[in-house]
Amino acid sequence: MLLAPTKLRRIRANSLFLHDKFGRAITDLRISITDRCNYKCVYCRTGNEGALYGDLPFEDYLRMARVLVGMGINKVRLTGGEPLLRKGVVEFVRELARLRPAELKSSSFSVADSGADGTADGAPFPNRDHEALDIALTTNGHMLAELAQPLKDAGLTRVTVSMDAVDPDRFARITRVPNGYDHVLAGIRAARRAGLWPLKVNCVLMRGFNEDQIIPFGMFAREEGVTVRFIEFMPLEEGRTWAPSTVVTLVEIPHGRSETARRYRFEDGVGEIGIIAPVSHPFCGHCSRIRITSDGKIRTCLFSVWDHDLHAQMQGGASDGELAEFITGVVQKKEARHHIGEADFVPASRTMVHIGG
Repeated sequence: MLLAPTKLRRIRANSLFLHDKFGRAITDLRISITDRCNYKCVYCRTGNEGALYGDLPFEDYLRMARVLVGMGINKVRLTGGEPLLRKGVVEFVRELARLRPAELKSSSFSVADSGADGTADGAPFPNRDHEALDIALTTNGHMLAELAQPLKDAGLTRVTVSMDAVDPDRFARITRVPNGYDHVLAGIRAARRAGLWPLKVNCVLMRGFNEDQIIPFGMFAREEGVTVRFIEFMPLEEGRTWAPSTVVTLVEIPHGRSETARRYRFEDGVGEIGIIAPVSHPFCGHCSRIRITSDGKIRTCLFSVWDHDLHAQMQGGASDGELAEFITGVVQKKEARHHIGEADFVPASRTMVHIGG
C-alpha cells in the first residue's frame, strides 16, 4: 500500500537529521560572519596579519542555516573574527529568528523538496508559533553596549563575551588595544540589562599572562552576576607558538565533574564559575557541533586539517536537497577526537580567528 504523499515527505525529512558515523547528533551550528577582528589578542593573532578570508553576503549564510535547521540544527552561534563588525548583523539575526526548528522537524515539508531559494511550491518557510531557534553570539564585547538591545529585540537569545583580564592594564597587554576594558565592561552590563541570558564571560588562561586573574574573576562573577568560564589555551593561534607549558590546566583549578564545563555556583547563588578543559580533559565524545567559516567552508572540528566548500556547491547551482546531501556526506567525515599532546598531532589547517570560535 502506498503511503500518502505527506507521510512520505515526513519520512524523508526525518531521515535527513544529522548524525555522524560515531552516532553523535549534530544539533549546533557555528557561523563565522567575518574574518576581521578589531582586537589582536596574544593567544589568537600575531598582530601582523589581518583578515585572510572573505565574508559572504548574509543571504548566503541564511540559506546555509535554513538548510541545516531543516536537518535538525536547533542552535546557531554567530562568531568571527568579531561578528559585530559586520553591518547588518541585527537584520541577519532577525531573519535567523524566523526559522523554526521544531516546525521543520514535525512538518511534512523537507529541504529535499525545496528550491534553491529555500521555498516549497513558491511559498517561504511559514513562521508559526513553534519552538524558537536558539541564537547566540560570541563577541569581544567592544561594540556590544550599543547593539545589545537591538540584537535582543531582533531575536538573539544569549551572548558570550571573550574577556581575559579584569585589570585594565593587563587587559590592554593581552588584547594589544588601549582603553578597551571599559568598552567591554559597558557591553557586558548592557547585555545583562537587555536580558541576553545566560551571559557568559570566557577567559583563556595563559601562564605568564593572566593565571593570577582567577580570584579576581571570581569576584567579577559575583559583582556582575555573570558566569565566568576559564578555558585552557589551545594550539590555534596564528603564531604557532603554543606549548604545553603555557597551558593552565584543569588540575590546577579546583574542579568537579561534568561534560563540557565544570560549573560552580556561589552558596548565595550570585555568580557562577566554570572550567572548560579541551586540552587536558577532552569532551569530543559529546561533540554536537559543525562550523561554517566566513568564506563558506564547513569544518567538522576546530582541529580539522581540511574543510569542505559548501559555498562552492551553492555557486554551482545546487538545490537545497543537493546541499543537504553534501552536508550529510561531510558530517560522516567528522573526526572522532582531537590529538593534542599526542605524537601524531597535526595543527589545524586554520587558526581560531579564521575558523570562528
